[in-house]
Amino acid sequence: MLTYRKLLQEPQVAKSLICMSLDKFELAHTDHLEAVTTTRKNQKRRRVVSTGRKHKCDLRDRLLMTLFWLKAYTTYEVLGFIYDLIKTNIEDNLKQVLETLECLTHFNFDRPPAERRKLRYMRLIIDAKEQRIERPKNRKDQDGNVQDRQKPYYSGKKKTDTLKNQVAVSPTWLIEHVSESVPGSALHDMRLLRQTDSLSGLGEGEAAMLDKGYDGIRTDYPDKRLYLPFKARRIHPLSEEQRAYNHFLAKYRMVVEHTLTQLNKFQILAQRFRHQLAKHSVIFRIVAGLVNQRIQLRPFKQYQPA
Repeated sequence: MLTYRKLLQEPQVAKSLICMSLDKFELAHTDHLEAVTTTRKNQKRRRVVSTGRKHKCDLRDRLLMTLFWLKAYTTYEVLGFIYDLIKTNIEDNLKQVLETLECLTHFNFDRPPAERRKLRYMRLIIDAKEQRIERPKNRKDQDGNVQDRQKPYYSGKKKTDTLKNQVAVSPTWLIEHVSESVPGSALHDMRLLRQTDSLSGLGEGEAAMLDKGYDGIRTDYPDKRLYLPFKARRIHPLSEEQRAYNHFLAKYRMVVEHTLTQLNKFQILAQRFRHQLAKHSVIFRIVAGLVNQRIQLRPFKQYQPA
């Protein structure tokens, strides 16, 4: 069994799996369980929280189980075999820990401007991430007509059904903002940016950097400082100066590319997503929060704006 005590004997493995202080998690998890209002069929539970049958795994092992599941994305059957639990118990344990991790996940750019840490010059580097999903099944409505649920999720770029998230990263490699998950073909990257309206939160003297997929976004935000590479047209090829400028921006855009690579180290965001699509947004935010914890523990090379 993969336990916390056993993991302490392998510090290198523990460093890859645990991205936060366990003491901090225990306090937050205990407070969260006490504050949660548990109701069943609009009736308050008769017993207080923490009474009843005890968990087979303690809090540390349940946290470790959840982190291992996010990193490896095994099936519930495989995870139950490792921890000697049935599928239902695995699902309940993961659900409780994921709820706590969701409460602990906060992003700096989502806070009110007065409480937000401000950066001069380059503030956000924005990109989108697509992930494969199980192909939705068409269903019939009450009139017997077939509802095409597959078309909105089919991405012509990836040639498969996907979900898309917008990620905004700071020059310090930390994830500042994560959008809700949307169908892969329903929203183009620029349409998703318009929907989230992230650029309107830029303060005075702050700028954002985007890629060629956001060509034309300057017309929506004429008062914002936006850095985009030049895009070649059919009758207007790029000049040498424009190519040099694009090459210059590409070096700094590697910040968001490396951060997206950190997200893909969690296999739940790299493999085909097998769970309910409604849970994807929460899972994505949790993993993004864990990536921020990992980067804060071991910072990367800092981005120096010119």
